[in-house]
Amino acid sequence: MRVAAIADIHGNVPALEAVLSDVALEAPDRVVVCGDVASGPLPVETLDRLRALPGARFVRGNADRSLVMAFDGGELSDMPGPAADWCAAQLSREHRDFLAAFSPSVLVEVDRLGHVLFCHGSPRSDVEMMTSETPDARLRELTAGVDADVIVCGHTHMPFDRMVGRVRVINPGSVGMPYGHPGAFWALLGPEVEFRRTDYDREAAAVRLRQSGWPGAEDFARENVLFVPSAEDAFAFFRAHGGP
Repeated sequence: MRVAAIADIHGNVPALEAVLSDVALEAPDRVVVCGDVASGPLPVETLDRLRALPGARFVRGNADRSLVMAFDGGELSDMPGPAADWCAAQLSREHRDFLAAFSPSVLVEVDRLGHVLFCHGSPRSDVEMMTSETPDARLRELTAGVDADVIVCGHTHMPFDRMVGRVRVINPGSVGMPYGHPGAFWALLGPEVEFRRTDYDREAAAVRLRQSGWPGAEDFARENVLFVPSAEDAFAFFRAHGGP
């Protein structure tokens, strides 16, 4: 079993399409998506592309949960994701039900890696942060009681690979909204862990995203596609929101 792990697409369809082209070349047995897929410039197109993936498994992120809540008219959480109300207003009932069917976590047996648990924030919460700077004691707390050899998370948009006790914790990085370096990031699991970066025509992507009608499209194209936040800025954000 070989698995392509992708996370944090945030409605950036050009980045997703580029990654899925590279994934297809590797022909993994399964794709697992670690959440926060549609909260961004092109939510409908993103969901339509993901719904067409054969055999893919989907983990619920905080932004996915918030889109369902917004669609249903509920009160949003403290971390709803970008422009949740606008994104939810674009969705059909089928899109809403697709998001609502995402799992809190997914467990897959991967060649030579063993039991791999896929989550969004941490195994116990879609908003808790695990990063390369999270203290070991905190990481042990966030992963306590998990029966897995490897934990794959998303949520913090930067790749890392750590050991905490006997458990390996990795983040493949973000497909559509990376921090630190531009591009589209993902990972291939089995028999090793291979971190991948897919380049794509970011100038053309920025033009496409600006045409979406999303309220933050111009800023997203400039600050998350053509350029991206630095790692230092990202960690400052994490610390301001309860991380790392």
